[in-house]
Amino acid sequence: MPTHTPGFPPGTLADDGLPIWIHEVAATERHHALHVVRGREPRETLEALDADPRHIRTCVLPAAGTGPYTSLPAAFLGDEGGDADTLLAGTNGSWTFVYDDAACVDEEQLTELSSGGRAAASTSFSVNADVSLSYAVDGSTAHHVNVDDLDLERDLPKMPDELRTAFLAAGTVQHDYLPAGQADYEICMRAVCALADLIWTVGDLRRAPLLVTPF
Repeated sequence: MPTHTPGFPPGTLADDGLPIWIHEVAATERHHALHVVRGREPRETLEALDADPRHIRTCVLPAAGTGPYTSLPAAFLGDEGGDADTLLAGTNGSWTFVYDDAACVDEEQLTELSSGGRAAASTSFSVNADVSLSYAVDGSTAHHVNVDDLDLERDLPKMPDELRTAFLAAGTVQHDYLPAGQADYEICMRAVCALADLIWTVGDLRRAPLLVTPF
């Protein structure tokens, strides 16, 4: 499978181009999202997303999930059938990430996270392979991407500098069903990870302090 993903060295991507640490935590049947914000702590971020502070707890991820619809954070909370929505949060430098195993955080909440001069980004992937990304700065959406309409040659120059750099690091992963150089369906997950420097192996994930909460 030809790839050109300059920001992702060996050991950081799954075969389909999904960052390996997200592949590790996700359910097999994926309908999920990733949110990042600069300048907020994980607990503060979860509370800003309306998580109940009474239910936020530290998390040690289990070795495996309990079924195709259950993420590792949900399995940690005892969900065996993928029935609960779960948020997993941690930090990397100045960035906080929230892995959202049911894509339940909406774009309005993302823009609120970016208030106070912060930057934030969110990407979601649906069971129908609908993929989008939003990038917000200081309480306003600065750029939106729908992968079905994304033409990298045309659209990269129009992106804010920080986001364009992230997409260049994300690169492309070639699949049989895509023309060469066309954006694949995991490009936005890679771009958000590149934005927050979440170029992690599975080992990096499992060494990181994590918080989890039902949502």
